[in-house]
Amino acid sequence: MNPFLEVLLRSAGAFVGVVFITRMVGKSQVGQLTISDWVNGVVIGSIAAAMAVDLKTNVSYYVFSLFVFMVLTITAQWAGLKFRPAHKMLNDEPTVVVHNGKILERNMERMRYTVDDLTSQLRQKNAFNIADVEFAVAEPNGELSVLFKSQEAPLTPADLNVPTKYRGVPSELVIDGTIIKQNLKQNDLTEDWLLGELKRQGIQSLKEVLYASLDTDGNLYVDKRQDQMDYVQDVTDKMPNKMPQ
Repeated sequence: MNPFLEVLLRSAGAFVGVVFITRMVGKSQVGQLTISDWVNGVVIGSIAAAMAVDLKTNVSYYVFSLFVFMVLTITAQWAGLKFRPAHKMLNDEPTVVVHNGKILERNMERMRYTVDDLTSQLRQKNAFNIADVEFAVAEPNGELSVLFKSQEAPLTPADLNVPTKYRGVPSELVIDGTIIKQNLKQNDLTEDWLLGELKRQGIQSLKEVLYASLDTDGNLYVDKRQDQMDYVQDVTDKMPNKMPQ
């Protein structure tokens, strides 16, 4: 058989095999990875890659190896469901890294988890001040769960018994200087209307617009390609450079 054709067939078989195994073991392989999921994913991917290009080895060996890892993965998942110690061994446990606004250094050291890691994940949870955090828990899948202090937690309309109206997703009208005509049409708007609104904001050309969207209240948001800003907050510890444009 032609070597290129054989590699093509092996690659297609490896792809089908990995997709099949992923579907069999569940969404954890492609969603929130635990340690055991990550290891299995790496090993199964390595076997599939070797299966695709190693023409000297009988392909049946690789197919059997993929099958074995599929069985082992499903068995480990079953054991984790049935036996708590097995689940803890395979998937680790959550670890508290912030308690009542204080960083727990020993817990972080055991996980080799740095302060930079912590502050980065806190910002992703809209927690820019550690003093505002009651609990922060590092989950087995690498995510950080954050509970704000009660006095710092944002109020919701439900807390105040305030009725709210529908708020949909804004329609993108301009992306990188290009008008999204389909979205204009869906909102019963014209290009002339859009260009007129842009001129009211001092924008003479679409090339000046990086992004523009229309919310459900009819408000037009525009971000220019070069915004003139007096100051931009830098959250790094680097020396300040020129003002970004």
